[in-house]
Formats: sequence, C-alpha cells, structure tokens
Amino acid sequence: MSNYTYLSQEGYDRLKKELEKLKTDGRDEVAKAIAEAREKGDLSENAEYDAAKDAQGLLEMRINELEKMFANARVIDRSQIDTSKVTVLSTVTIKNQKNGAEVAYQLVAQAEADLKAKKISVNSPIGEGLLGKRVGDLAVVQTPNGAMEFKILKIEF
Repeated sequence: MSNYTYLSQEGYDRLKKELEKLKTDGRDEVAKAIAEAREKGDLSENAEYDAAKDAQGLLEMRINELEKMFANARVIDRSQIDTSKVTVLSTVTIKNQKNGAEVAYQLVAQAEADLKAKKISVNSPIGEGLLGKRVGDLAVVQTPNGAMEFKILKIEF
C-alpha cells in the first residue's frame, strides 16, 4: 500500500468532526482543568495538575495524529473501484478452510476499523492477506497461531 490513508466519505466526515471537537471543546475542557488545578496551590505536589497536564498531552497527541492522517487522506469514490478484486472498502465474504466458518468483512483504513461492525483494517494480517485477491482465490494469512487459509467467496461494494 502507499502512504495514503484511504477513507470512505462517512469515515472522513466522522474523523473530521472528531478533530474539530477535540480542537475546540477538548482544548477548552483541558484548559479549565489546568486552571482549576493551579488554583489549588503548590504545583509540585498537585496530582490534579499533573493529571490535567497528562490529559492535555494525550489530547494534543490525538489531534496531531488526526492532522497527519488528513494530510495524506484520500476519500474513495466507490464508483471508481475495480470490483474484480479485493480493495479498500470491499466487503469480502471468506470461508475458513480449516473449520468451514463463513464471515463477511469490509476492508477499511486503520482509522475506521471496528471489529464489532465487521470492519477490519487493510493493515491487519487478514486485511493484508485479502488485498488483491479475486473470487475463488485462496488467501494464506500468517497469524500468531500459524497460517490460516481463507477462500474468497464473494466481493461486494
């Protein structure tokens, strides 16, 4: 894959909204927490101040992470996707060759991954193993428990 982060329009909009909320409400809340902790006196032994500063660091780290992602983000137009093989935003039905279980996953960018919603990252071992495969192909995926084989049954968008 390239250095780009490929997102669906929905994922792009959701992450953009999160970034704006962090930059406005998030920063305001952290600034208030720091101000309140400062009012309590000696900063060298003020656990609330330390916690507020830690929260500020985590907030700024998340903002920085999102801004870097948006610098290389590309929104995918579903109508331009090659439907003959597995790509980002494909919904792939696979069959585990060992136990016969069938499951459908949508391949998405790391930022949109949500296993509960059956969305897996293209950077995950299974996602990487499925990319570029066609219906009928066998994908061999290396996992911590050894190699797993999945047959591609269906590709949808």
